[in-house]
Amino acid sequence: MEKLKPKKTTIKDIMKLGIEEARKTMKENLGGPFGAVIVKDGEVISVSSNHVLANNDPTAHGEVMAIREACQKLGTYDLSGCELYATGYPCPMCLSAAIWANIKKVYVCGMPEDAEEIGFRDDFIYRFIYDKMQDKDVLEIIPTDRKPAQKLYAEYAKMNKTIY
Repeated sequence: MEKLKPKKTTIKDIMKLGIEEARKTMKENLGGPFGAVIVKDGEVISVSSNHVLANNDPTAHGEVMAIREACQKLGTYDLSGCELYATGYPCPMCLSAAIWANIKKVYVCGMPEDAEEIGFRDDFIYRFIYDKMQDKDVLEIIPTDRKPAQKLYAEYAKMNKTIY
């Protein structure tokens, strides 16, 4: 008797996991309609969703939660070779988290205008970044004496620690 090969998981199948998780947690009032899945070599490593409301944590976006879980499961901060599947176009924080984690490919099924249509808006953050962070109504960045930080950084460099 011929052995059946397992069905190949498609982008749609993986995205459905993120959508189902987001639907579950949004119905429980844990967070918004944003789910994320981390996959490595075709294997699902983590599935999470937005937990901003549940955790009272503005950084608990679906992508960040999935990245945190994947890092814990894999025992590393470096998710090279992993892919991120997100139900919404990642906000600047989530894009940064994916970049810091060395994720090179992000699949999205929702675009910024889709989230904006229901009241979510990341546009002011993107504008803030584009405008070289000069909008004091969004955030004021005040440079202070650099010497203490430079000394601290030099100490770290001298210790030959991991740069990530």
